[in-house]
Amino acid sequence: MRFQILDIVFNPPHPVTGRVVPPADRLAQVVETAVLAEEVGFDSFAVGERHAGDVLSSSPTVILGALAQATDRILLSTGVTVVSVLDPVRVAEDLATIDQLSRGRLEIVIGKGNEEWQYPLFGLNLTDQYDLLEENHALLRRLLAEESVDWEGRFRAPLRGATTLPRPFDGPFRIWHGSATSTVSVDLAARHGDPIVTANAFQPRENYAVLIDRYREQYAAHGHDPRHAIVGSGSGGLFLADTTERAVQQFRPYYEGAVARADARKYDPAAKGKVTSFRTLEEAVDRGPALVGSSERVAEKILDYHEAYGHVLQSISLDHNLEVEHRKDIVRQFAAEVIPLVRKEVPEPFLWSAQDTRRAAGFTAATWP
Repeated sequence: MRFQILDIVFNPPHPVTGRVVPPADRLAQVVETAVLAEEVGFDSFAVGERHAGDVLSSSPTVILGALAQATDRILLSTGVTVVSVLDPVRVAEDLATIDQLSRGRLEIVIGKGNEEWQYPLFGLNLTDQYDLLEENHALLRRLLAEESVDWEGRFRAPLRGATTLPRPFDGPFRIWHGSATSTVSVDLAARHGDPIVTANAFQPRENYAVLIDRYREQYAAHGHDPRHAIVGSGSGGLFLADTTERAVQQFRPYYEGAVARADARKYDPAAKGKVTSFRTLEEAVDRGPALVGSSERVAEKILDYHEAYGHVLQSISLDHNLEVEHRKDIVRQFAAEVIPLVRKEVPEPFLWSAQDTRRAAGFTAATWP
């Protein structure tokens, strides 16, 4: 299995002290974590994108530019690029610039985003989110792969002979699709023969498994090479301690704070994927996707989810309110203790290896036993 750290760069007040990390410090921490992730052997580091709420990832390509210069080996990614609210011309320009700066270490995950407030902010209608996703994705693919593009669509002015610069480092980089609540993204991925990343953050596993199963069925129906029907998975947060009991005790205020913040948003109760289905930390640990516990328990849980999903990429996220050194210790412990336990049971010889011909042009993941 391959491993990634995802930082959506949330920056709400501390759930106990109310302290807010200064934005400059929080952004610097993203860079520090990516450098550490590379040092301890993670394969990938991803930066999220949000345009509303207590989040500092409104400009992920700027952050990725900093990461491209601060790192040498690790794959860079997004999680997700919210193409539904963005101009595909600008997206192609920005991301190809990152691809050049990193010398071909970029792959991206696209989606419609999980933040409804983004749409009125950009003067768009939420009801168009899936149509925007499909149209902007189609144009983005062409701009990355072709020069002198002619285009007409529903949501933007026509293009005539458009060539975005810079061009990608060595041909178009791979596009993954974020999957959380609807069939649209998995169908789009299957149609184009692309991989998916299931959010696996808030809902019971069967909700995500239904979409993963549909993806594989549709992928096969379209006749694509089955080696590239790759599935990644997110998680409901990571927190490690020497025992599971101690991890639950220490992480409780952070989890309860996150639930309270989500409740304050007053989402429609019928809306899927906006708030956790697991009201208590015990539920999230026992039956949900939270990776909270000892190294052995977390490895066991990842393997348990692998049985349901068949995923070969595990993405993890840490609560930003933890003290910086504590977060770094968790990253080190995960790399030293969890990753070897999982890889012993689930080796992944294909994704990002030399045999993976669709991988980022400048990146080959380390070979693990």
